[in-house]
Amino acid sequence: MQSESVANPVSTSATRRIAWWLFAAFQFFYLITSTGRVRTPDEYNTLYTTESLVLRGSTAVPQAVKLNNFYGRYDVHGQPRAAYPPGQALLCAPWYALGQYLLARLPGVPADDADLVVAFSSDLSSATFAALTVTFFFLLLAGIGIPARACLFAATMVGLGTPIFAYSGWLFSEPLSAAIFSGVALLLFGGGHERIGLRTASIAGLVLGLATFARPTNVLAIPVFAVAVVVRDGKPALRAALTLCATSAIGVAALLAHNALLFGGPFEFGYPATAEGAKRLNTFDTPLWKGLYGFLLSPGKSVFVFAPPVILALAGLGRLWKLERGAATVAILLPLTYLFFFARYTQWEGGYCVGPRYLVPSIVLLSLALGPMLAADAASPSAGRTNAATIKKLSVLLLLLGAFIQSVSLATSFMEDQVPRGHYYDANWSYRLTYSLSGQIHLLWKYLSSGEPARLGLGWDRWFVFLHKGGVSAATLAVLGVGMVAGLGISLAGLARNVRSAT
Repeated sequence: MQSESVANPVSTSATRRIAWWLFAAFQFFYLITSTGRVRTPDEYNTLYTTESLVLRGSTAVPQAVKLNNFYGRYDVHGQPRAAYPPGQALLCAPWYALGQYLLARLPGVPADDADLVVAFSSDLSSATFAALTVTFFFLLLAGIGIPARACLFAATMVGLGTPIFAYSGWLFSEPLSAAIFSGVALLLFGGGHERIGLRTASIAGLVLGLATFARPTNVLAIPVFAVAVVVRDGKPALRAALTLCATSAIGVAALLAHNALLFGGPFEFGYPATAEGAKRLNTFDTPLWKGLYGFLLSPGKSVFVFAPPVILALAGLGRLWKLERGAATVAILLPLTYLFFFARYTQWEGGYCVGPRYLVPSIVLLSLALGPMLAADAASPSAGRTNAATIKKLSVLLLLLGAFIQSVSLATSFMEDQVPRGHYYDANWSYRLTYSLSGQIHLLWKYLSSGEPARLGLGWDRWFVFLHKGGVSAATLAVLGVGMVAGLGISLAGLARNVRSAT
């Protein structure tokens, strides 16, 4: 049972209103800051699978082979399949359909640019998943008794100061996985101090099991959440934990059956045996020290460089434990599980990408400990104003530093910086531990100080720049942009109004 609470939580109805406006604000903000294009094999093959689902009702991707951009395997029927299960592609289908049947037919969009516009629309799905992540994060903190303003500031730190911001602009699976994990944590631990029931546990398990269709390594989260249920509620929660595992097995079994039907074996996931330079990717031959150093201390992948708020979160884990042991268990075990798992993975750096890509969802859960830290002055006024003021100043500094890192990451294409040989990968296609953001900072300065236009796909990595270079009219882009800015302004006003009335 829980042993500590924070004073003066707001009402459930007020919290929900704040959450709706918070979601809208981050949704519009992420839409504005999105790159609106795909650039890596991971992103392209998700897009191709989505296209096949919407237009042909199939997950085969013959278009990827035709365009010489195929990353996956041929199934037992000779059909090309992307390397990843179709979960993310299926959930992206509404955004693809929006682009295909509405945005691509707007005035000012040439017929030749339809593919660019559809890819832009599909990419916006990550903005929605990232906004959902921030919203679930806020609701979970509010559910465990953190005051509204502290919840809101902690959610802002996650939404702007961690890579969930950067990944909101790209078509990777990390925002979706982060939304799933934070949503399951909300379902299990956001309902106050009541014991977790079998129905709640079964729903959580079903969602976690199906999450393996978005990314197979999401299976690692299932035992973590099961352990957290037992840690939270003790021995009586064993039935709930077993129920969670049993229902999660439904999704995992479906994924294994999918693999067997398509590739001839339950553990054949469709990954190609090799990639660049005939390098084997899906093995675990990276020395543990190298992966740990990379994720923790290297300038190009360190969680402390790319998610500065986790520094404060680490200091708050003890307070989170006293407040909500289930959430604290997930905040501790999930990052450790993914850290040690991917530290041994051959391509631990995540391929062409920014920061510690594979750890992004678990970074969100670790950041739950920000809530108790930011609420410290409300929970324990006797602790002294000096300590509270120090925490506030540090949190603002970490937020600004994190937002700067994400802004640099999004300003120009990381592919423009990473693809040239010898910079990101060495001659043997091994990640260079000396790589850092200095290359993208150099590109940012280059485009700030030069009026020379860059080629399509290079330069400023924003959807309105990219689409305008591709031929979409400035008037059409202006209408879309003004609508997003107006939506952001209205959302921020509604958020501020509801926060004032609730506190």
